[in-house]
Amino acid sequence: MEQGIQFDADLIKRYNQSGPRYTSYPTAVQFDESFGLADYEAAAKRSNALARGLSLYFHIPFCDTICFYCACNKEWTRDRKKTTPYLERLYKEIELQARLFDPNRKVEQLHWGGGTPTFINHDEMRQLMAKTREHFNLYDDDSGEYSIEIDPREATAKTIKLLRELGFNRISLGVQDFDPKVQKAVNRIQSEEQTFTVLNAARDEGFLSVNVDLIYGLPLQTQASFLQTLDKLLEVEPDRFSIFNYAHMPAMFPTQKKMHEEDMPSPDQKLAILQATTERLLAAGYVYIGMDHFAKPDDELAVAQRNETLYRNFQGYSTHADCDLVGMGATSISLIDNTYSQNYKGLDDYYAPIDAGKLAIFRGVQLTEDDELRRNVITRLISHFHLNFETVNQQWSIRFNEYFAKELKMLTVFAHDGLLTIDDQDIYITAKGRLLIRNICMMFDAYLTSGSSNRFSKVI
Repeated sequence: MEQGIQFDADLIKRYNQSGPRYTSYPTAVQFDESFGLADYEAAAKRSNALARGLSLYFHIPFCDTICFYCACNKEWTRDRKKTTPYLERLYKEIELQARLFDPNRKVEQLHWGGGTPTFINHDEMRQLMAKTREHFNLYDDDSGEYSIEIDPREATAKTIKLLRELGFNRISLGVQDFDPKVQKAVNRIQSEEQTFTVLNAARDEGFLSVNVDLIYGLPLQTQASFLQTLDKLLEVEPDRFSIFNYAHMPAMFPTQKKMHEEDMPSPDQKLAILQATTERLLAAGYVYIGMDHFAKPDDELAVAQRNETLYRNFQGYSTHADCDLVGMGATSISLIDNTYSQNYKGLDDYYAPIDAGKLAIFRGVQLTEDDELRRNVITRLISHFHLNFETVNQQWSIRFNEYFAKELKMLTVFAHDGLLTIDDQDIYITAKGRLLIRNICMMFDAYLTSGSSNRFSKVI
């Protein structure tokens, strides 16, 4: 399978609307507070009967400083003592969750996200992993995909060594931009030395994969300055890059108001940055995985995409498609059997049910069979850029051409523009269409109505 992309600026401008990122389907907009603890427990019981692997996500919400662009759920504080009450509740949640799942189920995937996971100190890191191992069935080798998000300002070579000893084997570094003017504008001062100290330490300690996050569309960025950042990183050849489009939504994320609108790159400038970055990465030998992600051709994500075993969930792209995801910590989202559920977002709201001996779930959704079918179609398209109708027919006992007759008719516009090809058996996304895969997936979204897509970020 070809894993390149073709950049067509005119088409991108025409299709650059708002839309979901499809880390879930239905999206979180459909989560409802009528979904409760009993629904979650029933889903856990059903999932045990399937004997699938588990994926664990732990949310560490604390940050020492606020990056003005950030849209994550975080708690800004310089009081390191705040981690103590939070971790005490997280340990209790681990115990409560573990009671619901068969202890023989192996943890195939584990992720610490935030916030800033390394905001907690080294002893707390050891204790959190020890508590996890006490209650869940973790691997003792590198068979699992155990990853952590790193802010290089909050880590040293010693931190990286400890994380490797604790069982982490994949690491993702937040960089965003090396330009001092951009860093000042977004309130994230991070030296190149800090970044490369952590990156090189990860290599020295034998991490299996190193990812670097960059953001385009930030204040004062130019094509030339962004490429300077990219070129410095290409010299050390990270295994993966995530090149995110900055979504300016100050009404939803008030700290974004601290950045000056007049400093933002224009849409044309953003597009030029994306095109130049894409061309530079492809020339350097990286392949396009999809949804902002690039990887080396021998990376497990690239291999899984070629084999059509790649999967996408709240943790991004993954090679573990058959896991139930247990999210722990404030705002975490779980995917158990045919349900999604989310914990309370505020710390006090999260603490109260845990203190009462209950899980902190406050909303969710149970998928219908149509939801599950559409999720499967969207996941295949967004992960593989290919959909075989007969594969779907056999799995879901439908006739694809009849079930999705309306959707196939809507796709003819995309076919006319050269974004995809359709025949009686397959949909193939072309190199020109891969950057616009969200638009294509939206055709299969039964919940999108006129105007509802404005809740989401722009696709490019």
